[in-house]
Amino acid sequence: MSVNETIVTDLINNGIEFVTTVPCKQLAGVIEQIDQSDQIFHIPSNKEDEGMGLCAGAFMGGKRSAIIMQNTAIGVTINTLATLIQYYHIPLPMLISYRGEIGEPVACQVEMAVHTKALLAQLNIPTYHFHHPDDANELDAILRHCFMCKKPVAILTDASFWKGA
Repeated sequence: MSVNETIVTDLINNGIEFVTTVPCKQLAGVIEQIDQSDQIFHIPSNKEDEGMGLCAGAFMGGKRSAIIMQNTAIGVTINTLATLIQYYHIPLPMLISYRGEIGEPVACQVEMAVHTKALLAQLNIPTYHFHHPDDANELDAILRHCFMCKKPVAILTDASFWKGA
């Protein structure tokens, strides 16, 4: 099974029925798999904070949700994470392409990589960093933990993870 298939299978096995995504070249394969799934309702978002609002609405309507996004927009989502997702104890898995690390071909992506982990730590959001395709085997447990403790979690997936996938 490919990494993309593993990710989508784990989402489905954890009862996630709604996923919103913001385009990213690294995430294109998993987004395509989600879009093709008949078990996940997929809505693309224009912005990450908008996507989090959609996920909150889905959760309040009784659906488990997840967002797939780039780390470059973490700064845009701070208010939404703190005053909506965390305040209302919404479990929100965030599969995040960690742009700006070693191997990043786009120079402007590097600046946000410097701040991503510190911002997530400041918000007390559990953060997991996937470097190798085998790291995807941890996703099921991370998702179960997210929904059990009713907190957002960040799964950072760097270029080496997707390159090996």
